Amino acid sequence: MAAPSSFNDYVNNHTAAFIDRLKIAVSYKSVSGDSELRPIVIETGRWLGTQLESLGVTVKLHDLGKQKDTDLQLPYLVLGSIGADTSKKTVLVYGHYDVMPATGWRGSSDPFTLDVEGDEMYGRGSTDDKGPVMGWLNVLEAHKNLELSLPVNIRFLFEGMEEAGSPGLDKFIGDEVQKGATGFFHGVDCVCITDNYWLTTRRPVLTYGVRGIAYFTMDITGAKDDMHSGLYGRMIHEPMTDMVKLLSKLVETTGVITVPGVEDQVPPPTDEEREYYRLVDYRLSDLRNDTGGRQVELSEEPADLLMGRMRFPSLSIHGIRGTFDTNDGLKTIIPANISARFSLRLVEPLTPDNVIPLVTEFLYAEFAKLNSKNQIKVNYEGGGLPWVGDRSHWNYQAADAATKVVWGNSLYPNYVREGGSIPVTLTFSEQLGKNVLLLPMGQSDDGAHSTLEKLNVSNYIKGTIVFGEYLYQVANAQT
Repeated sequence: MAAPSSFNDYVNNHTAAFIDRLKIAVSYKSVSGDSELRPIVIETGRWLGTQLESLGVTVKLHDLGKQKDTDLQLPYLVLGSIGADTSKKTVLVYGHYDVMPATGWRGSSDPFTLDVEGDEMYGRGSTDDKGPVMGWLNVLEAHKNLELSLPVNIRFLFEGMEEAGSPGLDKFIGDEVQKGATGFFHGVDCVCITDNYWLTTRRPVLTYGVRGIAYFTMDITGAKDDMHSGLYGRMIHEPMTDMVKLLSKLVETTGVITVPGVEDQVPPPTDEEREYYRLVDYRLSDLRNDTGGRQVELSEEPADLLMGRMRFPSLSIHGIRGTFDTNDGLKTIIPANISARFSLRLVEPLTPDNVIPLVTEFLYAEFAKLNSKNQIKVNYEGGGLPWVGDRSHWNYQAADAATKVVWGNSLYPNYVREGGSIPVTLTFSEQLGKNVLLLPMGQSDDGAHSTLEKLNVSNYIKGTIVFGEYLYQVANAQT
C-alpha cells in the first residue's frame, strides 16, 4: 500500500507554505545550552504543541522540573498522540526542537531568520532538527486537509534539550515503560528517529547504528594569577606546557587512540565487513567536499575512511580554554588556570563505564611522570552508549521501500552506521524492546552545528513525502 497520489501532490503544491512553517520554527531562538534563552526554548515547546493540536494531535506538555543544580526550568517534552485503532501499527516518532548556539554565523542574514537562496535554506536548526520536525507536521496537515485517515497510529516525542544532554529524558522513558498499559509508549510497534543526515549529497541512507560518546574535561592549575612570561618564564611550572604534553599522549596523528586498553577491546573487521564498507556509495571526493577541498584525509581508500567514521572508536581534542578566549592582542602571559575538552566516540564493546578509568588513570599517571608542581583534575562530563540495530527488520524494509518510491530505484538507500552519537536510540531500543530506525532528511553538506547550517528545499519537500510514504509502508509491512 503506497501513499495516495493526492498526498504527494498536496506536499508538492504547498512548498511555499511549508517553507513558511519552517521559517516560523527557525525564528525561535531555542538554544538549549544558553540559560538566558531558556524561556524561548520553553515557548518553542508551547508553540510546537499548539501546532500539533491544530492538526488533530492530542498533546501533553510534560514538565521535567528544574535542571540539576540550578533554578532553570527544563523545557517540556512535547508528547503527541494521534490514532488509537488497535488494528493498525503504532509508530513512535522522535525529534527535537532545541538548537545549538549560532556564534560566528557566516550567513547573509540573522541565523534565526531562514534565508532561502534557490534550493538552499540557511538558518540555525534548519536541518538539525526543525526541518525534520516540521516535515512531520506537513504530513499531518496534508492528511487532515485531504481528509485522509493516517495508515498508522503515531506517538510523537519532541524534546527541547537534545543539544544539552537530554536531562530527564531517559528517566521519563523508563518511568513510562514501567506504567505498562497506562504509559505513553504502550502499544508502540517501532521507533523512527529523524535527527541525522545522508552520508553524501547524492544518495539517501538508512542508519542502523550510532557511536557512543564519553566527554572529558582536564583542568590544570598553576600560580595564583596569570604571570608575565618575560619575568617568570623558565622560573615556574607552566600549566599550558603540561597540558600540551598530556594531550599529545591521548591520540596519534593517524587517529589511533593511545590510551592503553581502549583500541585493544575492539575486534578487527572481518573480510565480510570490509567488503560491505567497500560497496557503500562513498568517494574520496565526498570527504574533500565536506572539508572545503582541503586534502586532509587519513586515507585515500573510501572503505578505510568509512570504518574510521563508523566501525572504529575515535578521540578528538576540542580545545583549550585559557589565555586566548578573546582576540585582544598578542598576549605574553603564562595562564594560571587552563581547561581542555576532549571526547571519545565509542563502538561496541566500549562503554563510558569501561573507558572512564582507562582515561583518567592514564592521564594522572602521565602527569606524575612530568614531575610538575601544578595541580591536575580530570572530569568525566557525560556520554552515551553505542548502538547497533537490526537492519533486516520490517521497520527498515518499510523505510527502504519508501525511499525508493520517492527518490527512485536507482537511488536505493545505503545502510550506514552514524559516526555521531544519539544516546536516545539505545534507550528506546532497550526500554521499549522495539526496533529503532534512523530516517534522515538532510544531506551530508548541511553543516549541522556549523556557522552556516542549511537544508535543501528539495530534501525538505521530498523528505516530507518520504515520511508520509514510510507510514504507508509500515502499515503494509509483514510482521
